Amino acid sequence: MKRILVVDDTKNIRVLLSTCLELRGYDVITADNGGEALEIINDKNQKIDLIFLDIRMPGLSGTEILKNIKYIRNNCPVVIMTAFATVKNAVECTKLGALIYLQKPFSPERINLVLDEIENKKKIGSIDEDIDVLLDEVRDFLDKKENTNEAFNLLKKALSINPYYKETYLLISKLNEKIGNEEEMIRFREIYKLFK
Repeated sequence: MKRILVVDDTKNIRVLLSTCLELRGYDVITADNGGEALEIINDKNQKIDLIFLDIRMPGLSGTEILKNIKYIRNNCPVVIMTAFATVKNAVECTKLGALIYLQKPFSPERINLVLDEIENKKKIGSIDEDIDVLLDEVRDFLDKKENTNEAFNLLKKALSINPYYKETYLLISKLNEKIGNEEEMIRFREIYKLFK
């Protein structure tokens, strides 16, 4: 049985997640603050297969915990949870190894979709490979000056797989440049630069 650590200072979130995860057959352990979470993460005897981590908590933040996870449990996937989503924050968390960024409030259905995605895609590398195939098709559209609507559809699909894959934003910018939409071209180029 897989074991999941849920870290959130809000009791209702911990209960909702624990219930959804247990219904799917997971063993769940919880922590209501960063210090408690770090104790569990640092304990090599604790088996952890996945972590749901709140970014904003009093005391030790989720970002600080994420930095520790990167060194202590590098291969453990992390789902970041936040009610204060920003592109900058998402980029920072992705650089630190977060697998998925989950916007609060979320429903049990959304949790199940996230779990399906993680179970179907064992690691972020396979997700990125799927995106690379889509982006190669978009590059072909750009080179051959073909149907831009189809290219935009492929880019939307890439964003739905992983909205934090920076190359997607560069191609959106290039596609907007191609059709003469300078405002959108500049906007998506700036988003792309945030990932550097």
